Amino acid sequence: MFEPVHGSAPDIAGKAIANPIAQVWTGAMTLDHLGHADAGRAVVRAIERVVEDVKVLTRDPGGTASTSDVGKAIVAAM
Repeated sequence: MFEPVHGSAPDIAGKAIANPIAQVWTGAMTLDHLGHADAGRAVVRAIERVVEDVKVLTRDPGGTASTSDVGKAIVAAM
């Protein structure tokens, strides 16, 4: 199993400010483990592009984007 282990963060539940990158990254690790290394690398590259671009980040790394905004940016980067 692959999962981000960063706690439940009940203080931000329902506020759409959680950073989804760790969860998406676990999806990349799962793809790699299941023999889909190219797909896993594509997901990681998309995450890297979003982080390097710095335009769409949640509050924890200094941005203002929502959870879904970051998720959408990762999808668009793929």
